[in-house]
Amino acid sequence: MSGTAAQRPLLFLDVDGPLIPFGTPPEECPDGHPTYPTYPTYPTYPTYPTYPTDPAGPGPTGPDAHPLLARIDPAHGPRLAALPCELVWATTWTTDANVCIAPRIGLPQLPVVAWPEPSAEDERAERAGLHWKTRPLVGWAAGRPFAWVDDELTETDRAWVAAHHPAPALLHRVDPRRGLTGPDYDALGAWLCGLHDTRGEAPTG
Repeated sequence: MSGTAAQRPLLFLDVDGPLIPFGTPPEECPDGHPTYPTYPTYPTYPTYPTYPTDPAGPGPTGPDAHPLLARIDPAHGPRLAALPCELVWATTWTTDANVCIAPRIGLPQLPVVAWPEPSAEDERAERAGLHWKTRPLVGWAAGRPFAWVDDELTETDRAWVAAHHPAPALLHRVDPRRGLTGPDYDALGAWLCGLHDTRGEAPTG
């Protein structure tokens, strides 16, 4: 990867929590989470065949098989696409995110982080409180600035990234009960625009 695209910051995006809210107490959401139509009004939706179950992932057998997919607000697509960065799936859905999630919210097929088998060093780091995604994402970024949106981030992850990643990084925790909200998008947009101001470049979205 080279040229302008190589200079754009990355945004590593988790699915469960940020896009699919869960864990809300019944008293806060007595009627359940809002749900949305299976296929929102976006142009050029392809017709999907039936996909086999992936034993390593959430197990969809087609774009609508997962019971919580209806909770994904289609408004996330335009808001994510408007951010000046390169979007990358960083989720246990892996390639199923491009089958089941991207079409629902009007996103193109995105790069997907392929999670490596954990090493002994990874396992020691996890026992010390580091999230299992942290080391692979820093490796995947390969020195590029990145934001990471997840519902399981801690100060341990932020400290490790600060010590091991040479470029700016924003580890943004999302409340899984609500998923990505306006203030989350504001924080991401402000940070990405701050990179533009600091580097004197205009990252193209």
